[in-house]
Parts: sequence; structure tokens; C-alpha cells
Amino acid sequence: MSADVHTFHGLPATRLAKEPRAPGGDDDGRQGTAIITRTKTRTKRPNLYRVLLLNDDYTPMEFVIHVLERFFNKSREDATRVMLHVHHNGVGECGIFTYEIAETKVTQVMDFARKHQHPLQCVMEKK
Repeated sequence: MSADVHTFHGLPATRLAKEPRAPGGDDDGRQGTAIITRTKTRTKRPNLYRVLLLNDDYTPMEFVIHVLERFFNKSREDATRVMLHVHHNGVGECGIFTYEIAETKVTQVMDFARKHQHPLQCVMEKK
């Protein structure tokens, strides 16, 4: 091993700084000290958003079920359950997504409803 390389946990480490020699030359045969730092990167989880449908008195229930099946991949049973929840409670959750996906889903639903001349409202809120 060269005088400039040491090992740290089995990995080679380049000497960064020389230690001053102890008086009398008693330095245990060490040439210097290596300082190794490892940075651990932690990925922050993205914020999540709830996509909600709002009840109105004009959009047909069958259309709401179709929207839930088409844009939220709900089964017929789940779509019917969510639609009834919206009908009885005024609002219902379609799913929870990252910002970009939630925003896209809201836009798709709103565009689809307008295209079919229904006043259905779809919104997103931070979870």
C-alpha cells in the first residue's frame, strides 16, 4: 500500500491531511489521517391530492358512473358506490394522486363533462 492511501471499512481512502508528528517520532507508523464523508440522499415523497366530484342536480347518475369507470378505472360496483356517496353527501373521493396526475384527471373530467353538456364539477385538494 502506498503511503498516500489508507483503507476505511475496506475501501481505499485518499489522505486528505497530514497529522503533525508526535515529539520523538512516536506516531505508530501512521502517515496521516483520511476523513471520509458519505452523503445519504433522502428522496422526499411528493405531496398527494384528493380528486373529488361535487354533486349537482343535473348530471345524470349514469354519466357520473361512466366518468368514474373511464377516468379513475373504477369497477361498475365501486363507481356506483362513489356516485351514490356523491349524490347523498354532496362530494365524493375518486382517488388520491400526485399533483400532476390529479390535475390531469380534473381537467379530463371537466372537459369530458362540458363536451357532453353536463355541469359536473371535479376538484382537487391537498391531502
